[in-house]
Amino acid sequence: MVQASQITAIAEAKLLSFHTDNPIHYLLLDSRKIISPGNTLFFAIKGIRHNGHQFIPSLYAKGIRYFIVEETTNIDFSVLPEASIWRVSNSITALQKIVIYHRNLFQLPVIGITGSNGKTIVKEWLSQLLNRDYKIVKNPKSYNSQIGVPLSVWEINDHHTLGIFEAGISQPNEMQHLEKIIQPTIGLFTNIGPAHDEGFKNEEEKIKEKLILFKKSSIVFYRKDYPTLHEILSEANYKTFSWSTKEKADIQIVHLEKGKNSVEIKFLYLENTFRLLLPFSDEASIENCLHCICLLMYLHLPIPEIQNRINMLHPVAMRLELKEGINGCYIIDDTYNNDLSGLTMAVNFLEQQKQRTKKTIILSDLLESGVEETQLYHFIAKMLKEKGISKMIGIGQTISKNKLSFEKIPSEFYQNTTEFLSSLALRDFSNEIILVKGARVFSFEKIVHVFQQKIHGTILEINLDALAHNLNFYRSQLKSGTKIMAMVKAFAYGSGSYEVANLLQFHRVDYLAVAYADEGVSLREHGISLPVMVMNPTYQTFDKLIQYQLEPEIYSFKILNELLQYLTENNASATIHLKLDTGMRRLGFEEEDTEDLLNILASTHQLRISSIFTHLAAADEALHNDFTIGQLKKFNTMTDRIEQSLGYKTIRHALNSAGIIRFPEAQMDMVRLGIGLYGIEANGIRQSELQTVGTLKTIISQIKKIKAGESVGYSRKGIVKQDTLVATIAIGYADGFDRGFSNGIGKVLINGKICSIIGNVCMDMCMVDVTEANAVEGDEVILFGENISILELSKLINTIPYEILTNIGERVKRVFYAE
Repeated sequence: MVQASQITAIAEAKLLSFHTDNPIHYLLLDSRKIISPGNTLFFAIKGIRHNGHQFIPSLYAKGIRYFIVEETTNIDFSVLPEASIWRVSNSITALQKIVIYHRNLFQLPVIGITGSNGKTIVKEWLSQLLNRDYKIVKNPKSYNSQIGVPLSVWEINDHHTLGIFEAGISQPNEMQHLEKIIQPTIGLFTNIGPAHDEGFKNEEEKIKEKLILFKKSSIVFYRKDYPTLHEILSEANYKTFSWSTKEKADIQIVHLEKGKNSVEIKFLYLENTFRLLLPFSDEASIENCLHCICLLMYLHLPIPEIQNRINMLHPVAMRLELKEGINGCYIIDDTYNNDLSGLTMAVNFLEQQKQRTKKTIILSDLLESGVEETQLYHFIAKMLKEKGISKMIGIGQTISKNKLSFEKIPSEFYQNTTEFLSSLALRDFSNEIILVKGARVFSFEKIVHVFQQKIHGTILEINLDALAHNLNFYRSQLKSGTKIMAMVKAFAYGSGSYEVANLLQFHRVDYLAVAYADEGVSLREHGISLPVMVMNPTYQTFDKLIQYQLEPEIYSFKILNELLQYLTENNASATIHLKLDTGMRRLGFEEEDTEDLLNILASTHQLRISSIFTHLAAADEALHNDFTIGQLKKFNTMTDRIEQSLGYKTIRHALNSAGIIRFPEAQMDMVRLGIGLYGIEANGIRQSELQTVGTLKTIISQIKKIKAGESVGYSRKGIVKQDTLVATIAIGYADGFDRGFSNGIGKVLINGKICSIIGNVCMDMCMVDVTEANAVEGDEVILFGENISILELSKLINTIPYEILTNIGERVKRVFYAE
């Protein structure tokens, strides 16, 4: 336990003020994730894109009293009379020092895991395989960074008998900090690959940096088939335990026989032969599982017991998924595990969702919390109450036994999942967000299946973390104080307006823009309170604009005069955005319109102009730089004149996603972020710095054997030249998969193989050559995503990524997820 009075010495900090000495239970870096304010220490970090110091007053108002800061320039101590504040040169370093002190209070075996890939899977599988023997503490999800590791290790308490922590690095001199925090007694190196190559001179340097984690470990487990890794370990005299499929090792795989969904391995260990059946057949899972098997053999578990535990392994859900549910509900699917850290993360995610005001949690018993039972459920109940949970449904014997802890929250309790499902009345759930959070043994996936809206076998997965990454990338390109208007028109470029808008609101963009008033109305009805610009207002929608506080784009005298007439008749006022045409030749006031425009504006007090903007016609092409610069000059000339007449400054904006990158000097007061937010860098200059947001998936409905010379599909356009396996997949042009992909032009990814479209794309399905894909009915099909770029697809049919994204039909189910 760390006391507040110890912080000065532990963190080597300068004490600026001190009020009360309490134990520190929680470490906070994100101002939106408060659990128990009275015992929380907040670390204010000044980063490139965010400055945690600006949230200190609001955190104080919410009950936080302990703060570590890097600067004091903008802190008003007079409004923080009861705060204890320490100043350090680096808040992350202070965080690490405090956690190192905490770690040194406990003597327990710790497995440290590093490598290029598979760290989180191996950690989770080891936790599953060893939880019968130990009380385990581990990183939640993939919290393996300079911040994630200390937050994870902070969770160690007297209850735990084993720690399993993964550590990830991206550049030299990082692992030494994580080693001091984790202090592993056992090391496991998963593999070495190209991840983070850009941060190191070569593979050897990267391996040596990672191995720093194990400098005090009694043994290191690794795969001998990585020659550079093996050579470095041998030269450094680490005590090791190796396995190999190619040569002699502690565990030598002598035979490996793959089935469809399993693999049988035969191996030698201590001159004895053993066999195990693994319940999967892909190479990554085999490697990850063999790491785990080595450790189990080292711990002397008998083979029958190892086989029994391996049979119980299940896929690791690395993400929260937000899905559309029945009766206007949204479902947050987090059904993999239910420890205290995971619950806290899930409840914070639930709190961030504003699409519905009513929020329900379906919660199983918490396992391996390390906290006394009564205290644990009292704490959970307090957290749920503070987070505004409307209703709690508890499932499990232990949580049911502690139902009195939840008496301040409307709640129901059931002994098991079967009992809950048998009493379930779906009509009782309507227009709410339901978090389904349960340990694997409770089979909560059955609950999700019941609540989830059944629309279509084809889904568009939206990675909310990638979307936030892209937003922050563009933010990093902006000067301090430059605002962002995010475009969520056209169903957020096909990604789903409400969910994307909610994320953008959470990440504090300044404005949203939609095409039509009904889109703005819908956002308001789904809890979006940000200012919203409507790009195509009409007289018929003015009442909705005023009622829902939406701000119309005014681009012509006709729409301006109609709005003024409406405002006069209804004794109302409005905030508007003036659009100027400087060369796009689409919508907007011309330069010669300026005098008449100013006369009209001068004659009314019913309008407030929030912004003046223009649209660049060719910001993504260097060929037209002179034209773009001409547009910007004309825009500034016109805007100067308008603002002079108005007598006040407005928000000026001209840059779109392409312009943000190519014309940083023209950021003005605000930029409009569109396609870049969704992972497409229009110029192609910085594409590698964006992340893929959308992955379009479907399934194989049926597979047929087609003989050479036979035809496939409408008009017999697909003629196979040899005996071919043809799969029918559940997507067609009615879903937005363009007919231009017909007859071999379109490609999809099945089991890691690129497969070509055969024949014409149909309305609801199309056919694919899967001869080389080792495919079966029900297999997943990727139409675009990380490995099939939407940029590449658009080039195949001579279009642009915008069209492919926005064409995805609304009958295609959207699944939103966060890692």
